Amino acid sequence: MSKPKVVWTAQFKKDYKAAMKSHLDINQLDKVIRSLSNLEQLDPKYKDHSLSGDWKSFRECHIKPDWLLIYKIEGGRLILTLARTGSRSNLFGK
Repeated sequence: MSKPKVVWTAQFKKDYKAAMKSHLDINQLDKVIRSLSNLEQLDPKYKDHSLSGDWKSFRECHIKPDWLLIYKIEGGRLILTLARTGSRSNLFGK
């Protein structure tokens, strides 16, 4: 199976820059993105799970307890879409 095309949404690019400015360990995020782009199953410590509601076609994993990555993999076209990254309150307003 070929590797998916990785698509960074405009919002994800902003979130990524904000994560770097916040001095988060961006290498941890990059490691998860690499695993996803290689279609590897994430380690259970990342608590990967599907979302519901407005985000029902997406998945979420925890880079750190309060640092999330929202993404989706579109199987037919093999596209990994990186939608958002940040804290739960930044992403969901909770």
